[in-house]
Amino acid sequence: MRTPLIASVLCLAAGAVFAQAQPVIGLITKTETNPFFVKMKEGAAEAAKAKGAKLLTGAGKTDGDNAGQIAHIENMIAAGAKTILITPSDSKAIVPAIKKARAKGVMVIALDSPTDPVEATDALFATNNYQAGVLIGQYAKAALGGKPARIVMLDLFPGHPVGAQRHNGFLKGFGLAAPDAKSNELGKDASVVCMADSFGDRAKGQTAMENCLQKSGDVNLVYTINEPAAAGAFNALKKAGKDKGVVIVSVDGGCDGIKDVGKGVIAATSQQYPLKMAAMGVEAGIEYATSGKKVAGYTDTGVTLIAATAMAGVDSKDVKTGTDLCWGKK
Repeated sequence: MRTPLIASVLCLAAGAVFAQAQPVIGLITKTETNPFFVKMKEGAAEAAKAKGAKLLTGAGKTDGDNAGQIAHIENMIAAGAKTILITPSDSKAIVPAIKKARAKGVMVIALDSPTDPVEATDALFATNNYQAGVLIGQYAKAALGGKPARIVMLDLFPGHPVGAQRHNGFLKGFGLAAPDAKSNELGKDASVVCMADSFGDRAKGQTAMENCLQKSGDVNLVYTINEPAAAGAFNALKKAGKDKGVVIVSVDGGCDGIKDVGKGVIAATSQQYPLKMAAMGVEAGIEYATSGKKVAGYTDTGVTLIAATAMAGVDSKDVKTGTDLCWGKK
C-alpha cells in the first residue's frame, strides 16, 4: 500500500529537480566579426544572465563555414544544451546535423536565416528579408527620380535564402520582374549592370565593387546585402571618384550603419533587430527546459526603413529613430 505514495513522492522530487536545473542554451552564429552577430551574441548573453540560464556560444570561422557550425552543434549537445539557436551559414548542408540534434530531444531555433527546408528547425525568429528588400527597392526607385537605373548588386553568396530574398525583394520594390520570396534564385534585369558576391564583408564588398566598376563605370545605384558590404562599396566608389550621385541602399540598421546613413554614405537601410531575436530565442529555450513546451513556426521580428531624406510615397523613419532603435536596443 505504501508503494504508490513513495512513487508519487519520487516523481514530485524528480520534477522539482528538473524545474530547478539551470537551463543550458547554445547560440551558434555565422561569424564572430559581423556586427550583427556580435550584437546577437550580446543580446543572448544578457537575456541568459537575467533569466539564470547558462549560455554556450560558437561561430563559424567565416560566413559559409558549415563544418564549423556542425562541430559546435555536436559539442553543445555533449555539454548538455537542450536548446540550440543558430544562424545557418549553409541552409541545406546544416540540415542533417539539425535533424540529429532534434532526434536527441534538442529544440533547434533558427535566428535571422532559415534552413532549407524551413521546417528542418522547430521555429524561425527572423526579419521578413523579402520585405526588407522591397522597402529599399521602393526607396531607391523614388531616390533616382525617374532617371534610368544603372544598378550594381552586391549579394551574399550563391544559394543562401536570405541573400536571395533581399536581392529579389529589392528588384520587386524597384518595380522590376523578380522571383517570389520562396525562390533561392537571384533575379536579373537589363538595368543591373553587375552582380557580385560580397559575403557580407567590408573588404570583400570593396573588392566586388571595384571589379564591377571595371566592368561598368556608369553606375547610379548600388544594392548591398548588408552595411559592412555597403561601407566597402562606398570606399571603392570614393577611391574611383564616383561617390557623388550614387545611391547606396542596404539592410541591417545597425548603430554604425545608421551613422553612415546620417553621413550620407548609405541613403537608406532596412533595419532589423538581432537583440530581439536573441532574447526571444533564450526565453523559448528556458520555457522548453522548465516546462517541456516547444515553440513552433515563423515569428516576424520586424523591419523598419531608415533614411536621412524622406521620399514621397515611401514610408520611412529618420536617423534619430534609427539610432534609438538600432539592433533592437529599445
